Amino acid sequence: MAKSMVEGRPLKLILQFAFPLLLGNLFQQAYNIIDAAIVGRVLGANALAAVGATSSVQFLILGFCFGCMAGFAIPVAQRFGAMNYESMRRYIYLGGMLTIGLMVVLTLSCSLLTNQILHLLHTPEDIYAGAYDYILVLFLGMPFTLGYNFLSSILRAVGDSKMPFIFLVIATVINIVLDLYFIMGLGLGCMGAALATIIAQGISAILCLIFIRFRYDMLIPKKEDRHWNGKKVGNLLYIGVPMGLQFSITAIGSMMLQAANNGLGAVYVSAFTASTRIKQFAMSPFDALATGVSTFASQNYGAGKYKRIDQGIKKGVNVGIAYGLFIGAVLFFFGRDLSMIFIEAKEVAVLDAAGYYLRCTSYFWWSLGILNVTRLAIQGLGYSNLAIFSGVMELIARAIVSLIFVPIFAFTAVAFADPIAWLSGALYCGIVCIIIVRRIIREKSAAKEV
Repeated sequence: MAKSMVEGRPLKLILQFAFPLLLGNLFQQAYNIIDAAIVGRVLGANALAAVGATSSVQFLILGFCFGCMAGFAIPVAQRFGAMNYESMRRYIYLGGMLTIGLMVVLTLSCSLLTNQILHLLHTPEDIYAGAYDYILVLFLGMPFTLGYNFLSSILRAVGDSKMPFIFLVIATVINIVLDLYFIMGLGLGCMGAALATIIAQGISAILCLIFIRFRYDMLIPKKEDRHWNGKKVGNLLYIGVPMGLQFSITAIGSMMLQAANNGLGAVYVSAFTASTRIKQFAMSPFDALATGVSTFASQNYGAGKYKRIDQGIKKGVNVGIAYGLFIGAVLFFFGRDLSMIFIEAKEVAVLDAAGYYLRCTSYFWWSLGILNVTRLAIQGLGYSNLAIFSGVMELIARAIVSLIFVPIFAFTAVAFADPIAWLSGALYCGIVCIIIVRRIIREKSAAKEV
């Protein structure tokens, strides 16, 4: 059900919105964990390394698309908050057209360049074949992935975070069954893990589309809404492209780091893969909370309730810091044990390296509470062109570590690369968010008085 966030207690509204989104994020991460666990346990550490060797390029390409589509949903949320439903539907139509364009261009180009991409990542020869099979299937299935993310972004823009979660639950169950069937039953190896994920995401996209068709008539563009509008397209691109580039810029740094880590050998590739899966799962609450704050800020900006924006962001940051301290302690004490989800106990060297990586990052998780919430709040207010520079700072941090410190300090440098990037991004976004919110309150309040 669509839900306005312009009335009521800010923190309660944000958490109510974020909770189903959190569960959805956890189930989405379960896709990756299930793939990695079955691959690692059934096919071995080298197969796990093959699946993990492409994670940064997935983040680069799919992250750009997800960022763009999240940006396309911001004008939708703002018009929903202002109750301007005609303009909202026009933005939905144009955002859908732009998403289809991304599907065609990226599916074709990435599929044709798979071989070159893997060589660019310095993928070791002993895991190359598995990595190629895995990433190629994901590239070919990109339309399903993008379709779900666009439709779910629109639902969240109008305050419905419950139904995307339900569809992900269904898809996750399907993913588990197909994983076991394709890998253990048909013996398709890494390709089977990718096929299971793509089919499951395709089903969740279809369910989203059916639900919108029959339950959200106000979101379906009418005949008079389905026409090209250069000004609105420009606004979508102005917000969406910087958000996409921010993801991609961050991913480029991750690719450089992964390429440097790949050069350390299969043991560290496997350890990096396992610890990265755990890290991504642990980051899910940050993403849910930040999306809740972003939607809250967008709707209240559209409704002209600017002081509520400041209240919501502050409360969101406090919750993010508290969670960061908690999860950091969990990973410090239990990181190695959690790595055994993916790695058998006999792989002692891999487990030790994964546990070491998670301990090194554990001291800095609180900074993600600041970084994620303030960055998405900046984007939700329509200033994604400023938020992009946090990605630039993260890129610089990871590039310096990859090029200078990994050759000297090996896996220790890899372990501290993300925390350095988080801290630099949090410092920038925290300061910029304060400046933007204060300026909005000051300028809009002055305009009302005039």
